[in-house]
This record gives sequence, C-alpha cells and structure tokens, in this order.
Amino acid sequence: MLMYDIINDKRFGRELSDEQIAFFIKGYTAGDIPDYQAAALLMAICCNGMNRRETTTLTMEMARSGQMLDLSDIPGIKVDKHSTGGVGDKTSLIVGPIVASCGVPVAKMSGRALGFSGGTIDKLESIPGFQTALPFEKFINLAGSTNICLISQTGDIAPADKKLYALRDVTATVECQPLITSSIMSKKIASGADAIVLDVKFGRGAFMKTYEAGLELAKGMVDLGEQVGRRTVALVTSMDSPLGYEIGTALEVQEAVEVLRGGGPEDLRQVCLELAANMLHLGGKGDIESCRVLARQALENNTAYMKLWQMVLNQGGDATFLNEPPTSVFTKPVLAGQDGYVSSLDAELCGTASMHLGVGRATKEDAIDHTAGVTLAVKPGDQVRKGDILAELHTSDAKKLAEAQQLIKDAFVISEQPPAAKPLILARVTRDGVEEY
Repeated sequence: MLMYDIINDKRFGRELSDEQIAFFIKGYTAGDIPDYQAAALLMAICCNGMNRRETTTLTMEMARSGQMLDLSDIPGIKVDKHSTGGVGDKTSLIVGPIVASCGVPVAKMSGRALGFSGGTIDKLESIPGFQTALPFEKFINLAGSTNICLISQTGDIAPADKKLYALRDVTATVECQPLITSSIMSKKIASGADAIVLDVKFGRGAFMKTYEAGLELAKGMVDLGEQVGRRTVALVTSMDSPLGYEIGTALEVQEAVEVLRGGGPEDLRQVCLELAANMLHLGGKGDIESCRVLARQALENNTAYMKLWQMVLNQGGDATFLNEPPTSVFTKPVLAGQDGYVSSLDAELCGTASMHLGVGRATKEDAIDHTAGVTLAVKPGDQVRKGDILAELHTSDAKKLAEAQQLIKDAFVISEQPPAAKPLILARVTRDGVEEY
C-alpha cells in the first residue's frame, strides 16, 4: 500500500477503506510517513470530508495508537465529561465533585491548555502540592475508593492525535468536523469510561462560531460514541461571553468553590448542574429530572464541596487553599467610559487579555502565572455608570497590564438599551435525537 494512492483517493473525493486509514495512522504514529504526506491527506479530508464509517475508523485507529485504559476494577458505571473549550470554563472542577458525591465514579484524565487559558490540570496545579501525575494503580484505587480522581493525560493516550493535532495547527486544517470529532473522541474512548457527556461550545470564545456548527459537531460525536458502545450525550452551550466572572487558574478554582458551596454565578451554576445531571443519568441514577434534583442537593447539602476537599487531600494538595482567595502582585481596574448597559462582552478578547497577563500558553513550554487573570465585575445586561469598574486585571508582571487593559476595554460594548436575553444552553443531543431548550 502506498501513501500516494491514499492521498490521491481522498483528493478526488473517494472513500478510504478501513485498511487505508489504519495504514496511515500506524505509519504516521511510527514516523514512517513524513509530515508533508500527512499534511496533504489532512487537507484532502478538509476539502472532501469523511463519511460516518471513515470517521469512526479514523477515531478508533487513533484511540488504539496508544494505551487503552481498563477501568473495570472501579465499581459502577464510569462517566467522563469533556468540554470543547471556552473562556472561564471551570466546569470540570465543579461537575466532577457533584457527580462523585452522588455515587457515580469520575476517573478523569484532563489536559493542559495551549492558548486562551489554563486547562483543568493547570487550574488544579494552582493548588499548592496538588499532584496531577499519579501512578495508574493509585489513580484506579482513588477513583474506586472515593469515586473521584483527576489526573493529567499521559503521552500514551492516543499519541496519533497528539502528532496530528500539532500538524493540523500549522497547516490550516484544524476547522474540519471529521478531524475535530476523531481528535476529541479518540482520547475519550482510550481513557476507558463507559459513558461520555460532552459540552460543545459555540460563539466568540469557542472553536465553533455558530450554533449550527456546534450542533453538527455534537451530533457527529454522539453518533460516533454510540457506534462504538459508549453511551454519549452532548449539550450545546453558548460561549459568546465568558462563563462566570473569573478567568485564570487560581481565580477559577475559587469560583468553583463558590458554586460547590451553593453560591457562585448563575450562568456557571446552570451549565454545571445540567452537565452533572446528564452524567448522573448515564451513571444509572434515574431519569434526567430526578438527576437534576440530585445534583442540586449535592450543592445545597455541602457534599459536593466536601468531595472536592477530599480529592485535594488525596492528591497531595493543601486543601486550606480552597478557603483562601488568591492574591496577585499587581492589579488594575478597567473602568466604563460611558453610562449605559453592557450589551455584549467578547469572550475571545477576554481570553486573549488573560493570556497576555500570564494565564495561558503561547507554546507548550511557557509557564503559567497562577496569580494572573481577569475578574469581571459586570456581564451582559448589567447597567453601568461612567467610571464604574468593568473588570479587574491581575498579574505578577506590571508590564503586562497595559495591553490587557486595552483588550478588556475593547471586549465590552456599552449601549443605551439593554440587550435581549440569550439562552445559555440551546440543545441536548442524545442517541434519540435533538432536544432544543
């Protein structure tokens, strides 16, 4: 079999056989297929697409390119959760403890971020002493005995995806639904969970910019998960504005704690409760409405917060940090320049500002400043007066404040009239179809 023939077939829109896809993934992972040929195939896929069978085969070959975790020693139905990314998205820190406190095990491998803000692992590592790299045996034991353990993804999980994503990032082939689907689902499938709940974001601060694009991606991933025997549900949620008020690793941990104690911002709370309810439903805890009740009770009776505390202690962290608001060396307010209503708040600009302050990474080698971030004071719909604080910037490097300040100013649009309310969760996608909210 020749890589030239595989490229040529997809170039002319022909279906690739399972054998051709397997040949490509095995050869590229092993280093036998050069980047230039892999890039050519990726571009041909972007131009001509892949059908359902091709996408499923690509996903499973990528999943099998490395270690396939066996979580069978953990009792019960293991449910994983994945977000396609956003600004201020700290939902895993909240949803995991809620679900675990209700008796459904969450044995989750999470990643780091490259771009806007820290990933779940970066946020957890803002807690002093918290260990995200644990031996597999300890990971299994903790998840089995306490229902929760969150660790960093190893290089042995779907290594084909790691190589292909790096290539897609520099060849303008990132925005392709079959490639996005296979990238996300290969890692979830290899991570060993029995069921998967997906939070598919769309909007200014998300990868998918429109509801229609987010819905199509959600349907494709649910279809694929169900095909390979994993119960899968997806929520399609808006990311035009940041989720919650805090953007930054330590800042987001503190906001997650607020929600777990029964408070916190309504938008963040709403998304987390719905995600948790769907995880509990797939975990066998009842119909979706009764699972919504269970999730709310876990916040109201403090059991979800205590589950987070237990997880932090189990993984070597200083749990007293959960009660201590983070402090930064330098802070700067961003003030409103006029009276009016916040009509929109650009999540992408907020994320870029946080990255300038030291929250995210431009390269994998960059260190994250755990004191850095943005605290929003107002959100769309709020009324402001000239001189009111719109947001506060945090960083350990004063030189980073000026550029971030301008980005945050540009993110806020203030108008004379309040904006129309927009829904936060627009659809739930299951094997039975689409339920629009």
